[in-house]
Amino acid sequence: MATQVRDQLLASNDEFRRLAQEHTQYAQQLDSLSQKKYLSEDDKLEEVRLKKLKLRLKDQMESLEQKFRTDRLAV
Repeated sequence: MATQVRDQLLASNDEFRRLAQEHTQYAQQLDSLSQKKYLSEDDKLEEVRLKKLKLRLKDQMESLEQKFRTDRLAV
């Protein structure tokens, strides 16, 4: 069910699509950092920043999903 809702939102909602793209970009940047053997202090700060941004986007996406489900039930 959740996958269907996400797929529908990705196909029809520009904001959700933008959030998903940003989320993917941050995930890729985190993957890049995790490939390093050692993280500098700046890298560690960047890792924390990216994790927070990624979490914020996930929360926004989940909010849109919930609104979509609620709107669909109201119809």
